[in-house]
Amino acid sequence: MGKDLSKYRNIGIFAHVDAGKTTTTERILKLTGKIHKMGEVHEGAATTDFMEQERERGITIQSAATTCYWKGHQLNIIDTPGHVDFTIEVYRSLKVLDGGIGVFCGSGGVEPQSETNWRYANDSRVARIIYVNKLDRTGADFFRVVKQIEDILGAKPLVMVLPIGVENDFKGVVELLTRKAWIWDDSGDPMNYRIEEVPAYMKDQVEEYRERLVETAVEQDDEILEKYLEGEEPTIEELKKCIRKGTINMSFFPTFCGSSFKNKGVQLVLDGVVDYLPAPNEVKPQPIIDLEGNETGEYAIVDPNLPLRALAFKVMDDRYGALTFIRIYSGRIEKGMTVLNTATGKTERIGRIVEMHANERQEIESAQAGDIVALVGLKNVQTGHTLCDPESPATLEPMIFPDPVISVAIKPKQKGANEKMLAALTRMVQEDPSFHVETDQESGETIIKGMGELHLEIKVDILKRTYGVEVEVGKPQVAYRETITRAVQDSYTHKKQTGGAGQFARIDYIIEPGEPGSGFQFESRVTGGNIPREFWPAVQKGFEASKEKGVLAGYPCVDFKVILTDGAYHPVDSSSIAYEIAARAAYRQSIPKAAPQLLEPIMKVDVFTPEAHVGDVIGDLNRRRGMIKSQMSTPTGVRIKAEAPLSEMFGYIGDLRTMTSGRGQFSMEFSHYAPCPKNVAEEVIREAKERELALAK
Repeated sequence: MGKDLSKYRNIGIFAHVDAGKTTTTERILKLTGKIHKMGEVHEGAATTDFMEQERERGITIQSAATTCYWKGHQLNIIDTPGHVDFTIEVYRSLKVLDGGIGVFCGSGGVEPQSETNWRYANDSRVARIIYVNKLDRTGADFFRVVKQIEDILGAKPLVMVLPIGVENDFKGVVELLTRKAWIWDDSGDPMNYRIEEVPAYMKDQVEEYRERLVETAVEQDDEILEKYLEGEEPTIEELKKCIRKGTINMSFFPTFCGSSFKNKGVQLVLDGVVDYLPAPNEVKPQPIIDLEGNETGEYAIVDPNLPLRALAFKVMDDRYGALTFIRIYSGRIEKGMTVLNTATGKTERIGRIVEMHANERQEIESAQAGDIVALVGLKNVQTGHTLCDPESPATLEPMIFPDPVISVAIKPKQKGANEKMLAALTRMVQEDPSFHVETDQESGETIIKGMGELHLEIKVDILKRTYGVEVEVGKPQVAYRETITRAVQDSYTHKKQTGGAGQFARIDYIIEPGEPGSGFQFESRVTGGNIPREFWPAVQKGFEASKEKGVLAGYPCVDFKVILTDGAYHPVDSSSIAYEIAARAAYRQSIPKAAPQLLEPIMKVDVFTPEAHVGDVIGDLNRRRGMIKSQMSTPTGVRIKAEAPLSEMFGYIGDLRTMTSGRGQFSMEFSHYAPCPKNVAEEVIREAKERELALAK
């Protein structure tokens, strides 16, 4: 039965916002015969953007998986978001891809976000081909972008085609391997092209670039290289074999160009996917891990005849119910079979299996290693869970999601819509593990937390449109933390006597600062039974429960260690609960003595600005307590990398646009926590006290 795995390509398309990624996906679907009328993003009708927010904003928020066919190969395309607040989506898409297409704008070139995504793809060892899009745009320059890819990304682009004409006169491309010119007419139909000889004025340039191409490619194969050095020209088949090998081991990235919007050049990109990107069985298989999260040394080898191993990489709701997108690494999955979810330890029965085409679907009876499909109606499967054969359990490396750094309080505008809002939020949390929701016990407010302002703005938008719940939004709050800066040795006795059995617990302990990022640690050095061993966990539990509320402003306390040194117990009156109460009181008694300090989240900020505005941008970042880390000139402007506190960065995009006449761009991601300056800390603590007073009233 099995399908031929060498004919599969699981690919992602990633790019900066506005590089034309979604339009490119559209064109690919059109060419592969999946859609007959193309949608335009700027008309708000693109097929893979099926959420209202996506059509309206023209940005892709959710990554959708689509299957199509080209030259006898099955392509599973994952559309990934380009915006920084959704890098979590890019990251989880990369986990399940075997190869990718990096799309760059012919005039904008390598922009801040493309760098982040490129870095993620390097970390995940994903082979890529490059497509420089929008060559019909004013200011487009293919060779400049190729140079930026070398300089900024430190990557090695292998130029496969050269553009014929630029900007308005962009007509087509010369394919270097065959030395043939592909020329499209202006009808906008991708099939209206002629294949001609290279234009006379380009002959020298074509020979120069073809020679570079051949010299780079033949290095991948000693035999072909030797023949080449002896003066024998490699055949096109031999060259393709070399390029494929070098692409898969990431020695270089085959680079194409065109204009998706004008439908010029997309066929060659598809040929590149089939010719050079790896099949599922040509990439390093996923490691299998044990319950503690350590690799076992086994791998999920891509083979339909081995036991089932599949990773759920996305959960989303649509009008048909919950969809769980899975990538099958080994084995096969069939309707009606029972699988084990290793994260919950429970089994699930497989109901319907569908192959997705944007928001349409086709039911299938079974799927196998290498496939990306969606399962309908699974109960307890979340992003990152592994589904496997119950007879032969194994876990694939789960995905790691960062903690949110920003929160806002929301409440529904209509009376009585609270339950509806909470139900909607519960579903949204299942879909996006970087989005958290909690209820503030004291004020009863609902707090949503995420990775940045835009992330939360879009969540509020989804609540309104998808779920019909309008909410009022409070002002953004920063996720501060607290820590201590000096060690304290202390003792606490909990005694309570009210007729009958009393309560008694005494603990002697040291509380000391830990390394940044170490969290909370607990150690007991009690000897000689002064506190029986069975009560140690109660002491740990008391401190652990208390650390959620710091003594300065009520933020979680991190990076400290409690060492239990000694204590006393009473054979009748001591109990776990008594020791837990003692530990909670000890925390409140000793943390204030340990020179507590407020920590704030510091963000990595990457700003792009035209040359003329560099002074203003740097001056503004300094006013926001930013530390400038580096500055780099690019052909289109200046890249400034800095670190700045999140609290100073609210509303930054508006200010940046004003300073740079709308041309500045930036991306921001969490870096680390650092001590707050005194004046800032005092202000945060004052606000926290005011909130408490207001609640007390």
